[in-house]
Amino acid sequence: LTLPQFVQLMDNFVGEDMSLPTVKRLTAFIKGEYKQTEEEKMKQREKVHRLSHMAQRTQLLEALFEKWDSKACGSLDLEEVVAVLSTFEGCMGKEALMKAKEQLCSQYPQLSKVGKLSPKAFQTFIELIASKLTGSEDEAIDNLVRFLTTSVEQSHTKSLQSSARRKWLQDIQKAAETSVTSMEPLYKAVIKVLSQDMEAHGDNKKFSAYIALLEENWLSPEQGQVLLRYVACTADDAPYILNQVLHRDMKGVSFAAIDQGKPIYVPRVQHHGNIHFWNSDCPEEKKGSLLVLPLYDAHWRVFGVLGLDTLRDQSHKSIFLTHEITFYEGVCHAFSKAYHHICMRENVLQVAVTALDWLHPKTPSIHAVTTYLVAPGTDKNYALWKVITTDNTGQKEIHRSPVVLLREENLLRDYLFKCTDSSEVTLTSIYGEHHIAVPLHDLSRQTLGIFDISIGQHKKLPPQEQKDLQKMLKMAQAACLEILQRSLEEREPTQVLEAERVANVRHAGILFHRFMLQELRECV
Repeated sequence: LTLPQFVQLMDNFVGEDMSLPTVKRLTAFIKGEYKQTEEEKMKQREKVHRLSHMAQRTQLLEALFEKWDSKACGSLDLEEVVAVLSTFEGCMGKEALMKAKEQLCSQYPQLSKVGKLSPKAFQTFIELIASKLTGSEDEAIDNLVRFLTTSVEQSHTKSLQSSARRKWLQDIQKAAETSVTSMEPLYKAVIKVLSQDMEAHGDNKKFSAYIALLEENWLSPEQGQVLLRYVACTADDAPYILNQVLHRDMKGVSFAAIDQGKPIYVPRVQHHGNIHFWNSDCPEEKKGSLLVLPLYDAHWRVFGVLGLDTLRDQSHKSIFLTHEITFYEGVCHAFSKAYHHICMRENVLQVAVTALDWLHPKTPSIHAVTTYLVAPGTDKNYALWKVITTDNTGQKEIHRSPVVLLREENLLRDYLFKCTDSSEVTLTSIYGEHHIAVPLHDLSRQTLGIFDISIGQHKKLPPQEQKDLQKMLKMAQAACLEILQRSLEEREPTQVLEAERVANVRHAGILFHRFMLQELRECV
């Protein structure tokens, strides 16, 4: 137990009505009776050392990845890394390398197709090589890191360029973390990053940019099963591009980029013959370059494209250089990570809505339920977003612009912050109204969100209602963990119900019913 968890456990055990002398006797009892054996102390120390060691190793390999990823594209070429490592420790090193590569490709099947190493896959690769070398694994990793560090050199100018670009890519992730469930701030952040880089490292070219996402084509499937919808673009292009739809049977290279899974660069659009021009106001003879890059999810499946062109720039500078194209791949990677972070939050809200719909008719004693998400922050310096309010009639209000709660401004709601800090159930009473605050955990058992359940004057729910509430909370937690697991690159989603195979991100609530059904099957 952490300190906040221990305090919350004792607080729940003591309750509100226990007298001070009784609390003192309980404290004295615990002090006198709690004993830790030498074996327990040793195990605890070993656990702390192991966790610290793993964290240090991760930091070391993340720093090495960043050094190799000098162009800030978010991934490394597998064969390039293999080529350098093939000279490490002669024949024994090469044998370990080939075995590790074979094991890595079985663990990450997409590598054979895309040949790109994510930071996590890169760390796994280094650890696999080290495990197959003789001697200490830690020593082997240190030697590999030293070898790979000296194998890559970077000029001061390139280092400054890489540092600036990396900061801009972090701005994309920050936009996602602070936007709750809205994509608009993320789209604006991507366009801003492209503008900043064009000004600093792209000869200040005049450019247009857009983001188009794949959708099922329900209205005209004869034009193709999927279509591309343009969801964001540079401001000047909005009247011509925003919300437009591109079908497979129309002119364009976007679907070719999707099918091939790699960027398509057209240095001179006037000589290509298969470019779709949305802006009919442009000059008759259109000049400039076009670049279309596929957007991948964590499983390397394409879900859209990022496009840039220089049709507005008639100068000789209107081509895209290699270092620019590589950075735009990094923008795609950052956008994908941020986009799916927002999708994850939206999915968690869908689970909460479904769970509350299931709960309402079964628990008439519950007066209201308020759902919060934990906003990003450090230690106790964070906020809570009020995202869903449900009254005793079952009516729900989903706050797309959520109410922000700060600890110092909401002393009567301090129990919510205690629940967040301890990640444990918190009980309290405000002006005679009893509340049960229940955390939703993420994969590391940190608090992701909170159900604040008001049961009015009742100190506890009737037994059957309490049982149904516990069942709902258990299924909601399981569904949220499944959503978080799906966002990891290590694992393909497990689908149990047929509805899950045909549902898109808006139907994450199906997961709640799937877990409910699975529990029912186990009970039968």
